[in-house]
Amino acid sequence: MKNIKLQTKFLSSSLFLSIFALLGVGLVQVYSSSYIFAIESYGDGLYFFKRQAIFTVLGIIAIFSAVQIPFEKVRKYGWMAWIVAAILLVATFIPGVGVRVGGAIRWINLPMGFRFEPSELLKISFSFLVASIVCKHQNALRNLKPGWIALMVLVPILVLLKQPDFGSFAIIFAVGIALLFTFGLSLKYLMAGGIAAVPMFYLLVWNVAYRKARVQAFLDPWSDPGKKGFQVIQSMLSVHSGGLTGQGLGQSQGKLFFLPEAHTDFTMAILGEEMGFIGICAVLLLLGFVVFRGFRIAIKTEDLFKKTLALGLTITFALSVFINMGVVMGLLPTKGLTMPFLSYGGSSLVIICFMFGILLNIEASENYR
Repeated sequence: MKNIKLQTKFLSSSLFLSIFALLGVGLVQVYSSSYIFAIESYGDGLYFFKRQAIFTVLGIIAIFSAVQIPFEKVRKYGWMAWIVAAILLVATFIPGVGVRVGGAIRWINLPMGFRFEPSELLKISFSFLVASIVCKHQNALRNLKPGWIALMVLVPILVLLKQPDFGSFAIIFAVGIALLFTFGLSLKYLMAGGIAAVPMFYLLVWNVAYRKARVQAFLDPWSDPGKKGFQVIQSMLSVHSGGLTGQGLGQSQGKLFFLPEAHTDFTMAILGEEMGFIGICAVLLLLGFVVFRGFRIAIKTEDLFKKTLALGLTITFALSVFINMGVVMGLLPTKGLTMPFLSYGGSSLVIICFMFGILLNIEASENYR
């Protein structure tokens, strides 16, 4: 009876309804942004749409599954998701298992031509890990010494940089700082971290040729419009040509092989071209409402573990939206991060749905009590 009441509450939740709406918008967006590319590449204009539809169904299943998990099990075993993600991350370097795409080894081969990106799981599992560390639960994690915990955190992050996946590293780093500061990290440690970030920026960004080129292209894309600045220029042109109301669904010119990654990293540029400023604002308001609800759940719950977890998951989602939109608008250097719910990609969509299932689990259980 309790589970039935929880399900009823979560189905009527404005957060669930917003997520359901975003899943619908995402399907339409993948169809519109990928149709021409799918015809040219696979001879089937619905190739990406059909796969995204499968991911959407799996995502809905993930939401319902996460809502059903007894929260004491999440509290006790949730941090182990970080270990699983770390193992899968290392597995990407095993020949025949990992897949190299565009110079990065981030994916694992799955049956039927599908792939899984472990860094997506790593990003959300970090919040589970930090929540367990903050609360010091009586489980296997509590018996580990600080040195082992540090090693458990650092090794996956170093593997991320090796892949390379600087975007996921940046999100995990930012979420860690935000959570530790929220739950008692001294200001002096934050200042020390800020000072340490300067040489880190040089080593990880300015000292790496392709990352340095991205920063330079961000600062002045028109200095090399045919190469370094091509993506961001095409993105801004697509958004600009949409005007206030857009060219109409399916009428984008940017997706006709002018804008690379039109159905993944730069799908918001296509949305802006087809639906205009009004369309972008409507989607961002919906995404913003989801972020607001996540923060509200974190604020309302009295349980420290739930509060830390809800806050970490919400910040992870908010940063993904912020970074992707910043790149599309030319406000941040280009980075291979998709727009949650709207970009094509199974790993991202299913993991994000599971993440919000956990948030809905927290919301429903708190309201039920």
